[in-house]
This record gives sequence, C-alpha cells and structure tokens, in this order.
Amino acid sequence: MMTSMTGFATRKGAGAGHVWAWDIRSVNGKGLDLRLRLPEGIDGLEAGLRAALGRGIGRGNVSLSLRLAREGGESVEGPRVNPGMLAAMLRALAEVEQAAMAAGVTLAQASQADVLGLRGVLDNAQAVEDTAPLRDALLADLPALLSEFNAMRAAEGAALAQVVAAQLDRIAALTAEAQTAAAARAGEAAAQLQAQLARVLANAEGADSTRLAQELALLAVKADVTEELDRLAAHVTAARALLADPAPVGRKLDFLMQEFMREANTLCSKAQALALTRIGLDLKTVIDQMREQVQNVE
Repeated sequence: MMTSMTGFATRKGAGAGHVWAWDIRSVNGKGLDLRLRLPEGIDGLEAGLRAALGRGIGRGNVSLSLRLAREGGESVEGPRVNPGMLAAMLRALAEVEQAAMAAGVTLAQASQADVLGLRGVLDNAQAVEDTAPLRDALLADLPALLSEFNAMRAAEGAALAQVVAAQLDRIAALTAEAQTAAAARAGEAAAQLQAQLARVLANAEGADSTRLAQELALLAVKADVTEELDRLAAHVTAARALLADPAPVGRKLDFLMQEFMREANTLCSKAQALALTRIGLDLKTVIDQMREQVQNVE
C-alpha cells in the first residue's frame, strides 16, 4: 500500500476543437510543490488543475506541462498581435506625432516594443473566444492522466515496500543477535567488574568498599543495553504496521528512521564488546540504507 513520490506519465487528448498533450512527473519533496507550465488565456484552468492535483497527490515535487494546439495543427500558445487594435494605435501615434511637430515639440521615436506594449495590441488566441469549453475538456481529461501517474507511483511504492520490509527483517535479526551477544557479555562483564573491584581494594588502603561497589554497579547499569534493544524491536513492529497502512506514511517512517539510528548509536556507545560493537555498526548501515529508501515514500 506504500506509494512512492517518484512518478511519470504522459497522455494525449482532444476536445473543444483542440488537441493536447500532458506531461507529469515528480520526485521526492518535504511537501506538495506544484509547478505548472500551461498555455495562457484559458480562464480558470490553473486554479482547477491545482485543486485537482492537490486532491490526487499527497506529497512530492510535481511538474505538469501542457502543450495545446487547434485541431488543424495551429498552435494556440503564446500571444498574438491584434491587427485591428494595432492599426488603430499606429493611427493614434501618427496623430500625436503630427500634433507635436505642429507645436514644435520633438518626440522620441517609438520602438516596436513600445508599440507592442500598448494595451490591446497583443492578445492571446484564446482570449478572442470563450475558453470555458476547452477548460472543462482539459479538466475532464486530467483524472485519466492522474490515474496513470498514481499507478506508476503505486508500483514504485510496492517495490519500495519490499525493500524496506527486507531491511526491517534484517534489523530484527540483528537485534536478536545483539540480545544474544549482550547476554553472553553479561557474565564476562560481571567477572571483569569483580576483578576490578578486587584490584582497587588491594591497592587502595582504607577505601570504602561499599561505595566502590555502588560505583561499579552504576557502571554496570549504564552499560546495560536491554532498553535499547527493546526499543529497536518496538520500532520494527511500528514500521511493519506502517507498511500495511493505506494512508501516506512517509513522514512517520522518516521519524522512525531517526529513532532507529538513535538506538543503534547508543548501542554502539554501550557495547564494550567486539561482537556487540560489530552488530551495532551493522545496524547503523542497514538503518542508513533504509532511510534512503524512506525518503522517496509519500
């Protein structure tokens, strides 16, 4: 049920006297970031697309582009010159120039950019017609595109889930190995503490044996890794439950990765035994690999 934030889909459609081609792709992101490249002049299209994408996609950096043309092959992207308005503006400019010359005033020559910047000279091909039917046709075609897009994200998510599940199995196995190693270390640690206590008492005349025993007992408690191993086992259980959750779980898994790594770091710092240290380092390696996979989960 896990969904990846990585996806891609294309789709072609036609309607309202136009043909079009969609292109949508996404990569991982902290939230939902929509970047749209659309033809200008279709009232309400961008707002409608953003609303639909927000409902259909939970998280990721998503790029959507739309190429649009009339059914005869004429492109409708970009602005066009309005011939009637251009002629009117040129006549008006000529009248202004003549009036200025008659008054003895010299005006700067207007450039093409100046003329194009006059209101009404440029308009969009879509602006001279009712774009509502085209907008509705495009929005009606979007669900099919999103279906293909989310199907790919779901397939990627299923593959991710298998990888993460295998990594959780490995963490569970290493946790069990660590419990065995910790139990074996317990007897050795007790013998070492007793030997250390005997050496201290032999070389420290007048030392308070009770106080020394208390200090050594405190060291033994600090070296105990039972709590860390219990937490690791609990985190494995929680992560497996998230894998079966139909809701987006990427953020929760990302938080769990931090907790996994915290326990593995503490285990290494308390190890005091080669076997336990090796297991702790193996745990950190698997957790780091799992965190890289989880970064792509929605």
